[in-house]
Amino acid sequence: MSEAGPAGAWAVVIPGERYEAERLFHHGTLELTGLGGGVRPGPGDPVLVVRDEQPPSVVALGRVVAADGIEETDPDDPQSGPDEGGALAVAYTRQVFDAPVPADRLALDGPVTRIDPAVYHELAGQVGPAPDPRKWLVSLDMPIEAASPAEAVRLFWAYVRDLGPRELPAFVAPVDDELAMQAFVLGAEANQDPEEED
Repeated sequence: MSEAGPAGAWAVVIPGERYEAERLFHHGTLELTGLGGGVRPGPGDPVLVVRDEQPPSVVALGRVVAADGIEETDPDDPQSGPDEGGALAVAYTRQVFDAPVPADRLALDGPVTRIDPAVYHELAGQVGPAPDPRKWLVSLDMPIEAASPAEAVRLFWAYVRDLGPRELPAFVAPVDDELAMQAFVLGAEANQDPEEED
């Protein structure tokens, strides 16, 4: 049971590997296990999701939600496993994985830390509101040798599954400006021109 009242605010630390997994695929909820016992936030408590680095940085905002008994190991969570304290689930309200907010004033004392609500509001204010969404064209093209169109499609999905976003570039452009297309690998812009140096 949480000891925090309605005004409680928390920081939850995710290690670098988990940060990369969260940045790579869209998730609506962050589920963490392996946190051990101790004081924990309760449903509705506001949370800063902080990347484990020096200095720390805020990569998302969220609110604690009830976790649905997570017992199995989560392949996206290097911390997962048996946990006496149970899983902690945070519903994202704002994600800034691509533009973290420095939080060098944040004093952390473990994977879950109660913080001053004023510090929470200051850092949440620096994160700011989400920009208005816009439409994007996202494509993944690759030449595939196959005996038929159906086989080519099967091979395509096999390559996507086996190589995934760590090796295959996705091409992204605003719907109204296809000439602005950029290649992304691992969620970051990647130069695909062998004639140019990075």
